[in-house]
Amino acid sequence: MVELRKPAWIIATANLMIVVHVVGSYQVYAMPVFNMLERMTTKRCHFPPGLGLKLVARTAYVAVTLFLGVTFPFFGDLLGFFGGFGFAPTSFFLPSIIRLIITKPAKFSWKWFINWISIFIGVFIMFASTIGGLRNIIADASTYRFYT
Repeated sequence: MVELRKPAWIIATANLMIVVHVVGSYQVYAMPVFNMLERMTTKRCHFPPGLGLKLVARTAYVAVTLFLGVTFPFFGDLLGFFGGFGFAPTSFFLPSIIRLIITKPAKFSWKWFINWISIFIGVFIMFASTIGGLRNIIADASTYRFYT
């Protein structure tokens, strides 16, 4: 695998963009889990709702996900794999399919072509990222030893 080492400012910028993306998306995707945890602990365990419960439940969830991320160094590969078939469709080609269904542009018009090109590129990205993530998981897992 080829690894980019120079120039340092590009590497730093890319890492900064990854941190911004992950922190933001973590908050968006974790909110339903936070709500479920808080609802479950108030109903099943009879904890009083409030700031204390939010602090404990959210901190515990973040600690568990941090532990999983540290335990499995190929966690990024898992994200690529699951993102390939889970998030790529909603980001890359389902909006184009929905637009074709709703607006019904004339066949072979430029809007029709642009949507179909977006669909084909999105499907390619979905398959490529899923296959790439699976390949990286297999490559990393074959040499991995827990906590060594």
